Parts: sequence; structure tokens; C-alpha cells
Amino acid sequence: MERASVHCSHVFTTVSQITAIEAEHMLKRNPDVVTPNGLNIKKFSAMHEFQNLHATCKARIQEFVRGHFYGHLDFSLEKTLFFFIAGRYEFSNKGADMFLEALSRLNFLLRVHKSDVTVVVFFIMPASTNNFNVETLKGQAVRKQLWDTAHSVKEKFGKKLYDALLRGEIPDMNKILDRDDMTLMKRAIYSTQRQTLPPVTTHNMIDDSNDPILNTIRRIGLFNSRTDRVKVILHPEFLSSTSPLLPMDYEEFVRGCHLGVFPSYYEPWGYTPAECTVMGIPSVTTNLSGFGCFMQEHVADPAAYGIYIVDRRYRSPDESCNQLTQFLYAFCQQSRRQRIVQRNRTERLSDLLDWRYLGRYYTHARHVAVSRAFPEKFEMEPNAPPKTEGFRFPRPSSVPPSPAVSQHNSPHQSDDETEETDVEDERYDEEEEAERDRQNIKSPFDINAVPQVKNKPHGEYRN
Repeated sequence: MERASVHCSHVFTTVSQITAIEAEHMLKRNPDVVTPNGLNIKKFSAMHEFQNLHATCKARIQEFVRGHFYGHLDFSLEKTLFFFIAGRYEFSNKGADMFLEALSRLNFLLRVHKSDVTVVVFFIMPASTNNFNVETLKGQAVRKQLWDTAHSVKEKFGKKLYDALLRGEIPDMNKILDRDDMTLMKRAIYSTQRQTLPPVTTHNMIDDSNDPILNTIRRIGLFNSRTDRVKVILHPEFLSSTSPLLPMDYEEFVRGCHLGVFPSYYEPWGYTPAECTVMGIPSVTTNLSGFGCFMQEHVADPAAYGIYIVDRRYRSPDESCNQLTQFLYAFCQQSRRQRIVQRNRTERLSDLLDWRYLGRYYTHARHVAVSRAFPEKFEMEPNAPPKTEGFRFPRPSSVPPSPAVSQHNSPHQSDDETEETDVEDERYDEEEEAERDRQNIKSPFDINAVPQVKNKPHGEYRN
């Protein structure tokens, strides 16, 4: 029925180049028009505020992590990166299998090179659950209790300090905290002791012995131990601002993370990396997803703009997994400034995904259908745009022509390398790059550039 409808239609459209290839082989017809999916950019637009939103939302995720890893919080949250994968629970299609294997290899690399970076990875995939995990809820309760204890001691400390300063005295720090305060703090510290490892899942899974993600975690041994530099948290429910565990909407959560990882094996388009892009968050995608093919076609150096494209089409699974591992490890080696610069570039790709531009291909498909259904009344102009071609983001001028997006292959860089990095940082001019990007996209995508003919239906046709 699908093949019949394709061959009987006036116009056959598909969402991406990868599904166009699929249609050619399975349905035996090449699509007339590729119609990429867009987004309502105004919904996500935060202008120059998106960096501040990232910091605000990241702080809320850090609060959850403090509670989840209580008793094992021996890593610095300032040097902790948050990665995530989200979507339907399709273990292989969404690339969760490859992501977990890459995390195991990333954990090995970070440990071997004695990196001080910690990676906390969230799996936001809905599955069958009973309720929240008791240990996870207890962690948030302990965190809140510690916060209340610290707040009460701070109030007493502040009052004594204030009184001493009013008397013109420097307070004796040995006396400013009395025995009750010390007892209260010791009791709070004792409450953070735990004999078990932090849980890898936030909920009680109904069939955890057969769960693909949990079984893979058991196989690779990522149990959130102290020696692991990669920590895993499976959240088998969609996020909600009313959750007692992680009270955040999906959009807020994405803004607070550092990297979205979506190594899909089959993805006709892929809205999740697109949503990351318009919110200024770098992401990993593949050349088997429509979004990845679209970015490869329209961006000269996608990795420089925070779009890492894993080759799952022409490489073996092991080679693809190694490539994904290198992407993740290179991202972990970035300095804070490099991540900020990359987020600025990522956010500027929003214009590529705006319906204001991509909607023209749906309009074009309709015009083709009308001209074929009523050939005696409508005729296509020869210069009508048939494909999503005509614009291409260049390589940013401030990125040196070196592999891995100017990242160092070793965790320790020499003084000469440090000086080179400083020079590259000085060369970066955000306004200059932004203006160059705007010119690259808006010239060919100007709506007024589409031929307009007076007294002719649909603008591109003549009677």
C-alpha cells in the first residue's frame, strides 16, 4: 500500500536525504522534494541570555547530583560535565547500545590519563516502573537536611560575627562555634554515610533483569564507584517540573547540560539534536540521521559549531564506537572558555532550522503538485528551487586547521601549546563571526529572493 501510494502521488516528498535513499531502494521512486523538518525558533529563542540560562539550569542539575551521590561526592562539580540521551526507549535505533560502550571506553581513557574531569550521564528514556527508588529519594532528603543544617549554623555564626564587629572586636574563631554547633555538624556528616554505591537508576524497574540498558551497565561495570570518572543515571520517565526528584522541564534540563549524545542507527530526522542546537547546546548525531546529513551538507566544519557527526554508515560498529569515544574525550579536554565559544557558535546555527526558511520547501512541493495536477493552468518556472542547496556555513576563522577541533591528544599540554591556545582565544571575535554567519545564511535564504511575478498564481508559476 505504501509503495502504491508513492507511485500514484503527484509529488513524493521525504524528510531527509537518508530517507530519500531508503525510499529509492524500498519504494522504487526517488523523492521529488526533500522537505527538512524545522522548529519554531521563537519558542526557544533567548538571544544573549542563553549562556545565563545554561548556568542557572546547570546549578539545579548540580543540586540533584549532590543528593544522588551523597556520601560519594569526592569529585568537583565545577569540573563535572553533564551528558544526556533522551527519546523513546529504542535501545539500538536510538544508539543507546553504542553510547554505553563508548562511555565504558571514555571511562578507561579518563582513568588512564588521571583526568580530574568527571562525566555524569543521564538516560532520559521512559520504561515500565513501579515508583521512585527509595535510595534516590533518601539522597534528596539528606541533601535538603544538610542544607537546612548549614543554613541554621550560618545564621548563628553570622549573628555572633555581627555582634563582635559592632563591638569593634575580631571574633575568636575557636569560640564563635559552640559545642552545640559542632554536635549538629557532626550529626549532619554522620547522616551522609552510606554503605552502598549511588544507584544507577532513579526508579524501581518492573523487569530490571531483562532491561537492555541495565544489563549493558552490568556488563561494562559502570556502577558509579569512586574510581569511575563516568557516572550513569537512568531516569526512566520523561522529565517534569512537578517531579519531587528532578523538578525540571525537558527544555530547562537540556539548557543545563553540556552535551546531548544521539548516536542513532535509524533516525528519519532527529528533533532532539535540533532542539539542542537552537538552545545553544552542542550535540552528537550520526550520518544515518536526517539531521546529521542536513548538517553535513550545510556546514563546512560541523564539529567547530558543536555538531559532532559519527560515521555509522561507512564504518564498522567498532570504528564508529571509537570515533564517538574520541568525540567525547575531546569534549572533556576542552577548557571552559572553549565550551562557551562553542555554545555561541552552536546557537548561531538556529537560523538553519527555522521554519521561516525550511517552510519554503513545503511550499515548493505544493506548487509542484498543483502544476502536475492542473498542467493546463499552472506551469513550473525553470528556476524554482528543487533542493535544500544554496547556502553553507564556513569553517570559523578562529578555529585552527587541526583535527579534533583544536583539542590536545594528551591530557597534559606543554607551555608552547598553552601559548598557542591563548593566541587562538585572542583571535576569536564573536561579533565578527556572527555577522559572517548571518551573511552566509540570509543572502540565499532571503524570502524575497524567490521569484515573484505579478498577477501569477503562487508566485513561481504562470498561467
